[in-house]
This record gives sequence, C-alpha cells and structure tokens, in this order.
Amino acid sequence: MKEGRDFQSRRSFIFTPGTRPELLSKAFESGADIVCLELEDGVAPDEKNKARQNVVKLLKSTPVKESCELVVRVNSLRTRFGLDDLVAFLDMLPPLTIMLPKVESEDEVKIIDDLFLESNQQINLQVIIETNKGLEACFEIAQSSPNITALFFGGVDMAADLRCSGTWDSLLYARSKLVHAAAAANIDSLDVPFLDLNDENGLLEQATLAKELGFSGKGAIHPKQIPVINSIFTPSPEEIAYAVRVIEEFKKAESGLVVLDGKLIEKPVLREMERKLAFMNQES
Repeated sequence: MKEGRDFQSRRSFIFTPGTRPELLSKAFESGADIVCLELEDGVAPDEKNKARQNVVKLLKSTPVKESCELVVRVNSLRTRFGLDDLVAFLDMLPPLTIMLPKVESEDEVKIIDDLFLESNQQINLQVIIETNKGLEACFEIAQSSPNITALFFGGVDMAADLRCSGTWDSLLYARSKLVHAAAAANIDSLDVPFLDLNDENGLLEQATLAKELGFSGKGAIHPKQIPVINSIFTPSPEEIAYAVRVIEEFKKAESGLVVLDGKLIEKPVLREMERKLAFMNQES
C-alpha cells in the first residue's frame, strides 16, 4: 500500500470475459476482491473489438460493489489490439483501473501514464510480469509509476518463456523476484490462478505457500475457489490481535525495537502489522 493510498484488500481475483457481459454479476457475487473484465488471452482475435465495446458499455452502466475492485485487462501495449483498447478507455470517467499484460519495461508503464495525464484522467495500473524480459526488469517496472497498485505473476506464460515446468519449485525464483519488487515499491503482489478445479488440497497448499512467500493474494479460475483463497489471505483473529500489540508497544517505545513475548521486534515489521490492522478496519 503506497503512501497516501487508502487500503484495498486484494486477496483474490477472477476474470470474466468481455464477450460474456452477463457473467459479471456472478463474478461480483463470488466474493473476489478483484473482478477483471478480460480483453486479452480469454478473448479470440476476431471477438476483441466486440468485447471492447461490451466492456465500455459495462463500465458506463454497471454499479460496482464497494468491497470489489473492478479492473480491465487490456491487450499488450505492443499490439494493435492493445493500442485500440487504450484509445477506447482514454475517455472513460475516472477512476479506472487497467491491468497491463506482458509488461517488459518501465517505458511501457510511463507511456500509459503520459497518455492518461494528457487526457486529465485518473488511472490506477496493475502490471502482469509473465516473460523473462519482464522478470529481469520487474524491480524497475514496479518503481516506474505512482499509479501502480499491484504486480501480478503470470506463471503459465513465464514457465513457457523460461522453458521450465510450471511447478512451484521451478518458478520459485521468479515468484520471489516479483514479491521482492512489489514489497520494495510498497504495492501488492498476486500469484497466478490455480488451474485444477478438482484439487482443493492443491489450491490450499499453493495459496498457503504464496502467502508465506509474501504474496498479497492469488487468482481463481472459478468462483468456487474464492472462499479457499480468501480464507488463506485473510489475517486470523490471532494475527490481528498480535498486530495490535506490536503497534501499541512501538507507540510506547523510545527506540526502533521492542521485545514482545521474549522476541525482539524491529521497526520495519510495523508496516506489515499496519497492513493487517488496515484489513480489519476495511472489513468492519
């Protein structure tokens, strides 16, 4: 959470294709923190123009639940479809959140910033890192704009680009590098969706691993996965209680460290404790 921004819970996200606008209400009802209107991989090339028209209409006419963040995943800026997407959304009323796929340099982000600044439009950006080139530049990408709110890990495309399997272990370095970049920029990081609908234990395991690594949330391919993901990334009552104690101890302390329950705690831990408390305040 960047300085000056209100806290936004981003435990889970789900896509709904721009070709199926009637599915948006079901996506809102799923309990996902982020609902993403899809114009990229989930839409065939000959349907992209129609999908874009549908999404523009939806954004103008659909009320959004306060607890849900509505996002549009456009096509890559390095394609004609992506450029057409951006032109279509330049005239939308702010605020608008755009998810940028396959970002490989900070310049791509800065171009978006400049376009919307010129149009006097407020914009929030979410960036997907899913190529080897993007991974190499992800630290600089995360720092490239104050409008970036989150980095997303595109594990399927990343595995293909790295010529590795898509297992947790084979992508651990890539995930770690993305989490590091997001944490340094004080923004959220979200893990790739779990693709096996019939393996709830696998989803539970991978969501837990993602949380332990430092991710803020994880994607879903079906609404039935959302409750499991939300449960993993929601701070427990014990975590909230501990965060309150840590914050109170630092308020009383005259130094950058405190001892709580016999354990030394240094001041950088405060940021994570404050995030947990912000989550509780948002839920209440």
